[in-house]
Amino acid sequence: MNKITAQDIHVPADVPAAKRDTYIENYLELTHHSGNLMLFAGDQKIEHLNDDFYGEGIPEDSNDPEHFFRIANKATIGTLAVQYGLITQYGRDYPDLNYLVKMNSKSHLVKTAQKDPLSAQMFPFEHVLELRESSGLNIRAVGYTVYTGSEYEDQMFREAATLIHQAHHEGLVVVCWMYPRGKAVADEKDPHLIAGAAGVASALGTDFAKVNFPKKEGVDRSESLKEAVVAAGRTRLICSGGSSMPPEDFLKQLHDQIHIAGAKGNATGRNIHQKKMDEAVRMANAVSAITIGGQSVEDAIAIWNGDKELAL
Repeated sequence: MNKITAQDIHVPADVPAAKRDTYIENYLELTHHSGNLMLFAGDQKIEHLNDDFYGEGIPEDSNDPEHFFRIANKATIGTLAVQYGLITQYGRDYPDLNYLVKMNSKSHLVKTAQKDPLSAQMFPFEHVLELRESSGLNIRAVGYTVYTGSEYEDQMFREAATLIHQAHHEGLVVVCWMYPRGKAVADEKDPHLIAGAAGVASALGTDFAKVNFPKKEGVDRSESLKEAVVAAGRTRLICSGGSSMPPEDFLKQLHDQIHIAGAKGNATGRNIHQKKMDEAVRMANAVSAITIGGQSVEDAIAIWNGDKELAL
């Protein structure tokens, strides 16, 4: 994949001149000068509680929150996305990582049938700046989840818009998780609704929008993602990795999301962290080979199988 330079980056107009270079540096470092974001999703400790970390078929390693950090430290990723508290607990032991601070989260215990989802911001943005200053860690981005279609979407729109302005004012990159969800949403994987959420992300001004991979009977999934890619405009679209699946199938799917649909990266969690350390590192590197390196599915599978090393 061709490397990008500072001249290739669209800097949003709400990034002040004094922070323009900071924003460009953060963007280049997060994407390894590729323009594509490989986001290692570690925010599920709140989102999914312990369901994804303990049980049949899940290695014991996965139950320890430090598993995220150990994988990210040994593999090549763009950023590790975790909550503020996990960074305060483990970040100083892993100072070379790029961090995204997830600003809001909710558990999955209260179902949509009981109440429309609301994921409110958990702490002020100033806490992120204080942590970055006091720790010296590479905090380059913040993230926020918006549930379009929820009766509480107005609160999440307002908080996300404010956060994006604050983050850009400090030269940070923003990723918004954009999920249609609520009693008004009949199908969360509907390509048209996902494209609508991508358009909302663009209107909010976020840099990257993380969406679920759309699914509609009789329609190629990567082709159906194109509507959302276009609807997002200058906001770059990345796809959620979803539940664990056979590595070869996942890597093929990821390749098609980027090379057919035009996605600008991925957000992978369970398909990496629900593995033993050596397998998790190989899988993270295989994902980065496609996402950051522009390499083939065959090359990525060879990295996963241990037959080849990642070279960017």
